[in-house]
Amino acid sequence: MSQTQLDTLQALVRTYPALQQCEAEIGAAREALTAAYEKDCKLLLCGNGGSAADCDHIAAELLKGFERSRPLRAELRSALAAQGPGGRELAEKLQQGLPAISLAGHPSFTSAWANDMEADLGFAQLVAALGRPGDVLLAISTSGEARNVTLAACAARALGMTVIGLSGGDGGALTPLCDVRITVPGGGVAEIQELHRPVYHYLCRAVEAHFFGE
Repeated sequence: MSQTQLDTLQALVRTYPALQQCEAEIGAAREALTAAYEKDCKLLLCGNGGSAADCDHIAAELLKGFERSRPLRAELRSALAAQGPGGRELAEKLQQGLPAISLAGHPSFTSAWANDMEADLGFAQLVAALGRPGDVLLAISTSGEARNVTLAACAARALGMTVIGLSGGDGGALTPLCDVRITVPGGGVAEIQELHRPVYHYLCRAVEAHFFGE
């Protein structure tokens, strides 16, 4: 961990003292994401309701610039520029992304799967289709008991993926399926979700800083 990353994590805990109890786990999640991206792997995300919205939010922060400039790699810029005027515009304006896929964002698949099969297996099916060894699954459930999320984590482990759990309470059934488990305190769903947001903003910020300069 760089000094900047350490300082930023400490700043997170100072701003949100309730997160002190999971400071080490947040750091471990950052390291797992960084390691995966260094190997050109990707992040899959799953959750329900407000947590599904969080999955979309996280993916958005990673797929484009969040707080830093993200110039394209030189070789991609050159390849784009060689395509003519449109390519030159893309070379100038596109940003380097970190691959992240929200599994909550496939409504046609989700409705077809729920109609034809069992709805609780939907996330697991997407993990089986999209996941590869070395990828990361960020499984979000405020209680840790969402069956479709725990089944997705089960599928991810079978594929050799790293599972990061983001939950509350005692972590629920998700706990034994996680390589890294971030369990924030909170007396209810809303309070837990309010603490999830600074955690994942920190992770996005730290991973971006690692790849796009301190």
